[in-house]
Amino acid sequence: MSLYIEEEGGAVLPFDTKEVAVRVTDAALECEGCPYEAEINLLLTSDEEIRRMNREHRQIDRATDVLSFPMLEYESPADFSFLEDADDAFDPESGQLILGDIVISKDKVLAQAEEYGHSPLREYAFLIAHSMLHLFGYDHMEDEEREVMEERQRIIMERVAIPR
Repeated sequence: MSLYIEEEGGAVLPFDTKEVAVRVTDAALECEGCPYEAEINLLLTSDEEIRRMNREHRQIDRATDVLSFPMLEYESPADFSFLEDADDAFDPESGQLILGDIVISKDKVLAQAEEYGHSPLREYAFLIAHSMLHLFGYDHMEDEEREVMEERQRIIMERVAIPR
C-alpha cells in the first residue's frame, strides 16, 4: 500500500499521524478484503481549508471533520470483482489500485475528541476508518446503510486496538 500524506495548517496532533494512518488504512483494506495493493492520498488540514473544499465540492458552506473522494464506483460496497477489467482504476506506474483521497480537519479532530470525551488519537483513527469505508463504496444516507457502516467501523477500530 502507498499512503501519501500532506499536512498543512497550524494545529498539531499529539501522535505520529503517519503511523496511525498506515495502521488504520491497512486494517480497513484487510477487513474489506481488498485483493490489490492500494494507493490513498491523505490531506491533514485546517477548518478553514476543509470548509472551502466542502463549499466547492458539496455546496455546504461549513467546516466538516472529514471529506472522502472515492475514485471508484462500486455496484455494492467493497465488491472488487468489477476491477478485473478496469485497467484505468490502477496507477500505470505502480500497478496499485487508486482508491481516492481523504481530507481531515486537524482542528475538528482536536475539538471532537474533547466534545466526545475520547483522545485525539481515537478521533483521528475513527475518521480515517470512516473515510476508508466511503472509498470502498459504503454510505450512511439510509438507516440500514448507516448500521452496516457503523459495524464495519467498529471492526476496523477493534483491529487497530484503539478503544473509545
